Amino acid sequence: MGLGPRSPHQAGRRFPAGGKRGRGAKGSGRPPPGRQRQPCPPPDGRSEPPPDGRSEPPPDAHPHLSPEALGYFRRALSALKEVPETGEERELMVHNVLKEVEAQALALATNRAGSEMLQELLGFSPLKPLCRVWAALRPNLRFVACHRCGVHVLQSALLQLPRLLGSPAEEEEEEDGKDGPLETLEELGLGLAAEVCDDFLFYCGDTHGSFVVRTLLQVLGGTLLESERARHRGSQLPEAQRAPSRECKATDFEVPETFLNCLQNLSSCFLKDIAVFITDKISSFCLQVALQILHRKLPQFCAHLCNAVMGYLSSRNSSADGSPLLLFLRDQTSSRLLEQVLLVSEPPKLQSLFEDHLQGQLQTLAAHPIANFPLQRFLDAVTTPELLSPVFEELSPALEAVLAQGHPGVVIALVGACHRVGIHQAQVLQLLLEAFHCAEPSSRQVACVPLFATLMTYEVYYGLAEEEGAVPAEHQVEMATARDLGEVTVLGSLLLQHLLHFSSPGLILRSLGALTGPQLLTLAQSPAGSHVLDAVLTSPSVTRKQRRRVLKTLKGQYVALACSRHGSRVLDAIWSGAALGARKEIAAELGARNQELIRDPFGHHVARNVALTTFLKRREAWEQQQGAVAKRRRALNSILED
Repeated sequence: MGLGPRSPHQAGRRFPAGGKRGRGAKGSGRPPPGRQRQPCPPPDGRSEPPPDGRSEPPPDAHPHLSPEALGYFRRALSALKEVPETGEERELMVHNVLKEVEAQALALATNRAGSEMLQELLGFSPLKPLCRVWAALRPNLRFVACHRCGVHVLQSALLQLPRLLGSPAEEEEEEDGKDGPLETLEELGLGLAAEVCDDFLFYCGDTHGSFVVRTLLQVLGGTLLESERARHRGSQLPEAQRAPSRECKATDFEVPETFLNCLQNLSSCFLKDIAVFITDKISSFCLQVALQILHRKLPQFCAHLCNAVMGYLSSRNSSADGSPLLLFLRDQTSSRLLEQVLLVSEPPKLQSLFEDHLQGQLQTLAAHPIANFPLQRFLDAVTTPELLSPVFEELSPALEAVLAQGHPGVVIALVGACHRVGIHQAQVLQLLLEAFHCAEPSSRQVACVPLFATLMTYEVYYGLAEEEGAVPAEHQVEMATARDLGEVTVLGSLLLQHLLHFSSPGLILRSLGALTGPQLLTLAQSPAGSHVLDAVLTSPSVTRKQRRRVLKTLKGQYVALACSRHGSRVLDAIWSGAALGARKEIAAELGARNQELIRDPFGHHVARNVALTTFLKRREAWEQQQGAVAKRRRALNSILED
């Protein structure tokens, strides 16, 4: 399973860091609010109210927000931020301001500055004022949902449901809206879902309307996805939709049973036009979010939806080199959807998918600029030895070639699968050593950590020129210690973290122990590299003795660590797991430069965490305090182990 002989172009190689499929959008840059405490109500000459009926107003007929009204809401928002968060004054102000909002909701929602202020105001809103504002916007739902500013107001209103669902109704004299009894928040949510369901394909295919559908799916399912919340907070540009499709963190909240029933009904709409949701870029995002939510809340229906997707793709015309699925894996839009399908599929489904469509094609997919991404998600989803073994056998011989093609994510995903499943760990480590040209002679193996971290071969990292066929030179310790540590890449850091969680991470630990103090300091201060030391501290495969052997190199570097953004976090983690003797050494070294720490924005937090002032002035009290902390930690660890 080893690699073949080196080709001339393999003698010295810097592996590309890997391509990107998109980037997160930057912030929208809101203007600062005004500073006046007592806002005056807007002038009587308000904007024209929206036309009667539920149809979208013509472009030249929607209400216009006057500068005076905009100024009023800006001053009101500023005043709300200045009053205490609790109390009658704030409550009264919120009610008064939202009463004015209700009268001009459409004009505010479709004005850029007004929309941003309205989103903030909804975050303050109690239950009934929110319902009134929502009800005021509902007759123009289609117009607001597809407006570049209005869509974010609807999203903000939906995102208040986790906070307000189930809250007791407020006792007020006015229980009715201007058009009759005020609907509850649950009724408004279900009503919005019904209107979206009636024109589902339109809303999903609209650049702005799709945001409403995706947020609605999350709220109905009682699950907020971190990636979707980040998109809402970020830019309003369509580019914000281009976030990676890895499974993301989620926050769950309680929803009524009617919401879950509505979620299933709404998700059934995908089945009617499945081809559109597979091939259309904007619509596909909605299906991707639906799969994530359904996987958590309605797994059987999620499997049904996945079967519909795979059934459609498998029924297309076969490609020249095999399954028709391969064509879609190479497509920019459908490949993203397939990534999500792979992440939510159960092991038996993944096994049949591999046997029916992917077997014999893995190396080709790994080399493809688009198909390598769904392949990474496939590897992320592998959880059984029965599936990993044939996948490893097919993919491992091409490991160095995949790295050279600029797709290190595939290699990291394969290593992650070996870590997760617990097989082929020694083989994949040997293949990595060969790919980075540090397997032979064996003296080079101690240099593997800098090579893996920077994704560079031995010759490139140390600037050597070796002719083809020449015997590789022995590792020179003097050369290695004299060189500064190269820039640690994110993928290189992930690779090392997986390797440190292998059942036998001895080689990686020896390589870390061979780094000089300044080199290990550079690793700890790196945004990506600091997580490598986190793995050293948390991996169950690393013994306490091995951990101490690596960390002792940092002695003499503690002040520099404490005064670094990422290094200070590493030092805090080291401190948390340190015994009393090690804590004394760290505190003594930091105490010698106490004033420097106190003046540093990161160092003063470390000094406080270490109780450095107590250490310097009342050593005995400090030792008693630290001894008590160590005793509590041992007791807690004993309980957890039991």
